[in-house]
Amino acid sequence: MEAKQKSGSPMAWVLGQTGDHKGQYVLSVILAIIGVAFSVAPYFVVTGIVHGLMGGNRETGFYMTRCIIIAVLWFARILFHSFSTATSHVATFAVLGEIRKRCTDKLTRMPLGTVIAESSGALKNTLIERIDSIETTLAHIVPEFTANLLIPVVILIYIFTVDWRMGLASIATVPIGLSCYIFMMAGSQKFYQKTVTSTKALNDTAVEYINGIQVIKVFGKTKSSYDRFVHDAYEASHSFIDWMRSSIFPFTFAMVIMPATMVSVLPIGGLLVRGGSLSPENFVNIIILSVGIITPIITLMGYSDDIRTMGTIFGEVRNILDAQEMIRPETGKIPHDNSIKLTDVRFGYKDKEVLRGVSMDIPEGSVVALVGPSGSGKSTIARLIASLWDVDSGSITLGGEDIRNIPQEAYSDKIAYVSQDNYLFNMTVRENIRLGRAGASDAEVEEAAKNSGCHDFIMNLENGYDTMVGSSGGHLSGGERQRISIARAMLKAAPIVILDEATAYTDPENEAVIQKSVSRLTEGKTLIVIAHRLSTITGADRIYVVNKGLIEDSGTHEELLSHHSLYEKMWNAHMEVKDNA
Repeated sequence: MEAKQKSGSPMAWVLGQTGDHKGQYVLSVILAIIGVAFSVAPYFVVTGIVHGLMGGNRETGFYMTRCIIIAVLWFARILFHSFSTATSHVATFAVLGEIRKRCTDKLTRMPLGTVIAESSGALKNTLIERIDSIETTLAHIVPEFTANLLIPVVILIYIFTVDWRMGLASIATVPIGLSCYIFMMAGSQKFYQKTVTSTKALNDTAVEYINGIQVIKVFGKTKSSYDRFVHDAYEASHSFIDWMRSSIFPFTFAMVIMPATMVSVLPIGGLLVRGGSLSPENFVNIIILSVGIITPIITLMGYSDDIRTMGTIFGEVRNILDAQEMIRPETGKIPHDNSIKLTDVRFGYKDKEVLRGVSMDIPEGSVVALVGPSGSGKSTIARLIASLWDVDSGSITLGGEDIRNIPQEAYSDKIAYVSQDNYLFNMTVRENIRLGRAGASDAEVEEAAKNSGCHDFIMNLENGYDTMVGSSGGHLSGGERQRISIARAMLKAAPIVILDEATAYTDPENEAVIQKSVSRLTEGKTLIVIAHRLSTITGADRIYVVNKGLIEDSGTHEELLSHHSLYEKMWNAHMEVKDNA
């Protein structure tokens, strides 16, 4: 998914995601403001203590009372800060959960090609790390930045009302510190984007290294593969080092200069007191209050890294949420039967056209096979029929209705799709089969397994149907995974079945078992099958020969053998391999 320039500020976007939790954030901001006010209030109390000392007040009770007030105010500050933080975090974790759910829901509505074009490591990075990064903005910056910005403004207004010259002296260091801050921010987006890119590359390399460890060991590529991992790790770490190196000096100067209010307040105030235009009492008040400004300013600057990276962080999440999706109605017309028709279908991946005007008729209850060379477009046709992509032009209809006008859930209920690389989740065998139909009983799951020829091997597993299959079904062989996928499709009992190289991982001994289970699965249903073993589709009602994105010919097995040279060549090659097996 390519990054797109989004309108509106990052902060406006993230606040727009708060939904029903806006009230909690308003309360959090109010509590934070009260908490910061309590943290500044002791400085006003201290001015009273200093005035007492300057006035010669020797009453111990006077000072003890004010010390107790300071302690109470500081405790109140901690209390309100805790309430504010707790409120913002409760709301934030709810919002993050909702954003993550919206992203995962969005992925299911996006064309499959858009999703698989992005590496799994990059998607994981966005769905986990990037969304987690929003926590700082919502839970901390929204309440604390607002509160710590407001209080210094109030204090400065007060100082200006006492003496406008001292007000200017209190903010004299701000322009210099702000210049350092702006200098630090210049180019930070470029540096941060580099860290994002290099971290993604490291994630992808790590996933690839782990998934391919068997190949790496077998072919002795440990050093070269590890060297690549080390290189990407080096690039990722140094992208952060380079970023910090470019920021350290301007950030340090900004942190030192901007809060240094005493640099200008003390000499200017001293001159004004000496000249008689500023009373000593007001000078002391301004000194103490100027010191009170320092903590909020430092707190504000502490969020500089989070503020300058918001655009990139939120941009990656927005790329998912704003991505083009397959539009399907909530309600729509119900197809009158399960016949399928493709009319002048064109489709391409990015700039490469794969299908160039494909037309097909698949009557209800018929068996149709797609054959052709590798890369001819067979699987693309199957995936378009399964509504995993949308056609670029032309149409696909089910029962006379364009599938784009049929609700996605209603259409999905019509299709059972089994491919050569069907995915198994890291759950039990039973739960993987039950994905075919939620709510199916254990007996129904086991019946589907028996009908698909996998009950016996399941019972030989360590925990039978309750055996965990491992990540991507890694604890099972390719043939075992395939048979479980067929059992899952069988349990769904959909009227249309698409088999995309469904016996690709099957050894000759088990092929008969698979074919028998497939026959049970597809009995009386519309069947679309892609097979690399042509002997398995000789009984099809119609065979379509796909080549270079076009339908070259169609007919029965005997008809194609008699007049289509490509099909005859493929058949002869298949029989030769079969005879030599």
